[in-house]
Amino acid sequence: MSLWKNRPLKPMLLKEVDKPFNDKDYIYEIKFDGIRAIVYANKKTINIYSRNGKEITHLYPELENIKEIVSKNTIFDGEIVLFENNKPSFSKLLERNNTKKKNKIKSYQQNYPVNFMCFDILYEGKDLNELTLLERKKILSKYKDNDHFNKTFFIEEKGINLFKEIKKLNLEGIVAKKKDSIYEIGVRTYNWLKIKNIKQEEFYIGGYTINKNNLSLYLGELNNNKLNYVGKVALAKKYKLSQDILKSKKLKLSTFNSKIDEDIIYIKPNYKVNVSYLEKNNNGHLRHPNIIIK
Repeated sequence: MSLWKNRPLKPMLLKEVDKPFNDKDYIYEIKFDGIRAIVYANKKTINIYSRNGKEITHLYPELENIKEIVSKNTIFDGEIVLFENNKPSFSKLLERNNTKKKNKIKSYQQNYPVNFMCFDILYEGKDLNELTLLERKKILSKYKDNDHFNKTFFIEEKGINLFKEIKKLNLEGIVAKKKDSIYEIGVRTYNWLKIKNIKQEEFYIGGYTINKNNLSLYLGELNNNKLNYVGKVALAKKYKLSQDILKSKKLKLSTFNSKIDEDIIYIKPNYKVNVSYLEKNNNGHLRHPNIIIK
């Protein structure tokens, strides 16, 4: 059965590596911070599916104009991205993606429109997934960009240079793909790699909760002798820091400026931890924080 009929397909996924690299067998693209989407389009219809197969067409009515650039049944792979101040805003995009009311969707469409950043084509009247990546890119190149459809650019060989540039722009990272890779549906493979622009910073511990094998540490930035909450990270009980925190004097009052709706044991912010994270959202909360233990 063709990919067009056997829908929704599961996208090809990426393995993660720590450092950028140069390799003549790879192309390199910017990793846009958005929602992975598979788009099925022809002149009359469009259906958009998330990575887990949920149909999200109704959430992004502005992407209807993708129908204007196709002449036959076509499947695109890419990322739905919401740009705010010329940079992807994942937090604002999540707001859109969680919206149910039609009037709210219309308001978002007008005030916070999205773009479909397209990096692959899987079907054009027939299956294309067995072609090499560069062959598919050549077919994709003939499609014209419009207000809400943009093809991602790529460079060959020089992944380290591209990574340096995205660090300057404070973007999410880069993607490295083997030029001769076929499209492996639903497979996470080393033929496609992601290298994230991970940030690091120290934060104070203002409280904790106790779980079976670890502590959840509640973190903040110091502001007028109290903490602005930024998020929480897990720390295994086996570490000395966990034992020190458990021995700390418990406080009756919160150490944070804002209310946190969880049953936290508060302590004086005497300890700091080094944390890696992707970004801070509009509320100052960390996205994907992880404690760094040296």
